[in-house]
Amino acid sequence: MKIRLDNVVKTFDTFRAVHGVSLDIESGELLALLGPSGSGKTTILRMVAGLEYADGGHIYFGDEDATDIPVRDRGVGFVFQHYALFPHMTVAENIAFGMKVSKVKREKAEISTRVGELLRLVRLEGLGERFPSQISGGQRQRVALARALAVDPKVLLLDEPFGALDASVRRDLRRWLREIHDELGITTLFVTHDQEEALDLADRVVILNEGRIVQQGTPQEVCRAPNSAFVVSFLGDANRLPAEVLSGKADLGGTQLAAPDLADGPAEVYLRPGDLEWSNTGSGIAARVLRVIDRPDARRILALTESEHALELDVPPETEVGSNDRGFVQIRRARIFSKSASGA
Repeated sequence: MKIRLDNVVKTFDTFRAVHGVSLDIESGELLALLGPSGSGKTTILRMVAGLEYADGGHIYFGDEDATDIPVRDRGVGFVFQHYALFPHMTVAENIAFGMKVSKVKREKAEISTRVGELLRLVRLEGLGERFPSQISGGQRQRVALARALAVDPKVLLLDEPFGALDASVRRDLRRWLREIHDELGITTLFVTHDQEEALDLADRVVILNEGRIVQQGTPQEVCRAPNSAFVVSFLGDANRLPAEVLSGKADLGGTQLAAPDLADGPAEVYLRPGDLEWSNTGSGIAARVLRVIDRPDARRILALTESEHALELDVPPETEVGSNDRGFVQIRRARIFSKSASGA
């Protein structure tokens, strides 16, 4: 089922949450809406679900204008962050609930067979008679997904589905959800503020800020070719240094970088910790080590440049470096934006 949003607008009282968003979600695609709190991503999801109505524009399911269709008739499955399971019902009863109240009547034997199929699909065989309080958080989220799939939805919507879970459980469930999606091929739209989650799971990522789409593309496209300072900053750690562009070069106070597409004037250089290298001798940006943080697969250096700008960079774990060491930060990759374009 293809979904199309055409210039969709949503206003709450005097606050406009979504500003004319247009977006195509292809049939069978797994698409992530990613953005900070207040960016409009959950409002868009709720409008697709029919839990909120658009104040302007249209939402199409295939060729059908679904803008004003009630939620019950849209054929969507919805998974919330906090499960929303019925505590007085067993796992099997929770999964069966949607089928029992559906306008499409099913025999008890058919419902029971379908519940068994879904328990196997979400790898919870043998737990059907337990209550939600008797299973883990990760298992409860699997039950919530099984319940959403029980009514054979045309579209699957997930609102921060793993936000309430521990990091290791989230990673396991991300891999599992991708497998389920590839097996079923349901058009899936999910909301998250977790960049890693979106990049791990999605076929395509739509980045929102203040109710507008600021960039969309595959995980590779948004990571390797961010189109703004906001996107660079939002997608993980980024150092920021002031620079001056003159004749196609950005000067960071002695170190120059190519900036052929930027007009002369003030700019900002964005550098990810992995884009930098540390050298005890040689050339680069002179800096002093403030602290070294050890991690399982790397070391992170917190340094201060001679112009009093803080930098963080990742180095191999065997790198010999300590507090107060002096050396040079060398730039392997950089993203440069004019000061006005960076939003500063």
